[in-house]
Amino acid sequence: MDTRRLILFIAISFGILFFWQKWMEHRYPQTSNPALTASAPASGTPATTPGAAPQDAASLAKGQRIKVTTDLFAAEIDTAGGDLRQLQLLKHGALDNSKQPFTLLQDSGAHTYVAQTGLIGDGLPTHKTTFTASQNAYALADGQNKVDVRLEAAGPDGVKVAKIYTFTRDSYVINVSYEIVNGGTKPLTTSAYFRLLRDGKSADAASSTPSMFGGAHTFTGPAVYTDSGKFQKVDFSKLDKGEATYVQSAKDGWVAMIQHYFASAWIMSPLDQPSSCGANACRYDLKKLPDGLYSAGAIVDLPAIAPGAKKDLTVELYAGPQETAIIDHIAPGFDLIKDYGIFTVFSKPIFWVLDHIHKVVGNWGWSIILLTMLIKALFFPLAAKSYRSMAKMRKLAPRMEQLKERHGDDKVKFQQATMELYKTEKVNPLGGCLPMLVQIPIFISLYWALLAAVELRQAPWILWIHDLSVKDPYYVLPVLMTISMYVQTLLSPPPPDPMQAKMMKIMPLAFSVFFFFFPAGLVIYWVVNNCLSIAQQYYITRQIEKQDQVVKA
Repeated sequence: MDTRRLILFIAISFGILFFWQKWMEHRYPQTSNPALTASAPASGTPATTPGAAPQDAASLAKGQRIKVTTDLFAAEIDTAGGDLRQLQLLKHGALDNSKQPFTLLQDSGAHTYVAQTGLIGDGLPTHKTTFTASQNAYALADGQNKVDVRLEAAGPDGVKVAKIYTFTRDSYVINVSYEIVNGGTKPLTTSAYFRLLRDGKSADAASSTPSMFGGAHTFTGPAVYTDSGKFQKVDFSKLDKGEATYVQSAKDGWVAMIQHYFASAWIMSPLDQPSSCGANACRYDLKKLPDGLYSAGAIVDLPAIAPGAKKDLTVELYAGPQETAIIDHIAPGFDLIKDYGIFTVFSKPIFWVLDHIHKVVGNWGWSIILLTMLIKALFFPLAAKSYRSMAKMRKLAPRMEQLKERHGDDKVKFQQATMELYKTEKVNPLGGCLPMLVQIPIFISLYWALLAAVELRQAPWILWIHDLSVKDPYYVLPVLMTISMYVQTLLSPPPPDPMQAKMMKIMPLAFSVFFFFFPAGLVIYWVVNNCLSIAQQYYITRQIEKQDQVVKA
């Protein structure tokens, strides 16, 4: 019976995971876009209307590159538009080669993903204007807390514009500031736009590294957060069809491009800081562009700048990992970029506990083991009840065999006699199901917690386990998992039918195949959970057998 419950539990768990994956693939399909071909530099600045969204011209011109190196970033800014065209995260390894830095933003290669800004108004600098800089390279020196990269461009009628990138030590937030000096004789009215330009391909689409569980689907696409609308994910297919719905105007919030483990976002209202929107509401804008690109941005309407006056505007750009300890302190609701899906209510507290354990032990593998022991302790009373029920069922096995021999092929009479035996011995054959059902959301939530946790990405445990977020390269853990499931089978009451008994021994081994493709962190949880279950079940079974011996004596 225990084996049946175990198989039922695994089948239901896999079923829920399977249909959730299918729903996610249907809800957030990944688009296949043609590669972007860079065009020649634009010959002029496009005419735009003050207050209106910038004219869409997705192709990226090439200019001079300005390299910036900090403790966290290796960045490249192009003077064509003053765009942030490449951004490598020095403390996170690439998917295919952990010794190489992970590239988040890039304008060539497998993806097109850049950060652009500009001003709206006739003759004002946009993402197509050529800027000038005093240096070609900047570096954050030892003892230096921040480094500024100043780009300048001239506007119409004596207007001077400077775009300043400020990189700060130990921070994934880059301040992007505008200094606008109105040297003309008339008031200047303008708006500033900040947008992320990205193709619609998933982050690991071009990788040759095998993904876990046959390729678990995670969300890739834009998202907007406002206090009124909360977290609003928009899949690329909705933008293709013009069916995207989200709050388009608010005095707070942020707009982001999200992918598995990493994100970039324009933060309009940073945590505990004034909103960059000012007196007017910011306008959020998600849209499809030519060449297979998508834009996620925000527009800030500036107050009129008097002749001779200067206006400063700063907006934060977050570009980094979805580490809980970091994103919790960026902006209200920003922790939601770490997407646990519908299992957030369970997955988030599970990861919270896991994270606090990690702060003590310092290793994610051992943290998972300790978390498993805590969960096992939490469900100890339920599991004990289940194992007592199974022990009683095991004790009835010889009498069940006698009933089968007595009634032969008459299944109706056999079932009636079986139920009468259960009633007489006060045994509930379904008594062990509840612990299994209760563990299903825990198992699935842990799966999603580990799936979303960039903290486990390329995190080692011991010996050959160098990355807990992918499968065991030598399949040692899945083999241990299979052995543990088989041992559990031996401790369970055997079915009266010989063929069914054989099937019950084979089926756990067959189901174990799935775990060969699960991330190592999840298999560690399951192996430890099985070992603890075996110990608990063995102890309870022996206790009941001893009680029976005392009664007989």
